[in-house]
Amino acid sequence: MADLKAEFEAAVAGSKSLTERPDNATLLKIYALYKQATAGDNTEKKPGFGDMVGRAKWDAWNGMKGTSNNDAMQQYVDLIKSLS
Repeated sequence: MADLKAEFEAAVAGSKSLTERPDNATLLKIYALYKQATAGDNTEKKPGFGDMVGRAKWDAWNGMKGTSNNDAMQQYVDLIKSLS
């Protein structure tokens, strides 16, 4: 567990220095995995129609519902490694 947490934190740091900016779908996946790993299932209120970015982020995170924190951390680490 401690190893996964350290790997996750390294991946978070690495995500800030990617050589190329990922496409929007990948950015949403990164966001959703991060939120699921750090905050768990989405319990926030869905943003209104005027906030399209907020809604996209909310939908992406909500799609991760039921994924354990450890699974989300591992998927995040794997995704960042694949982008590096």
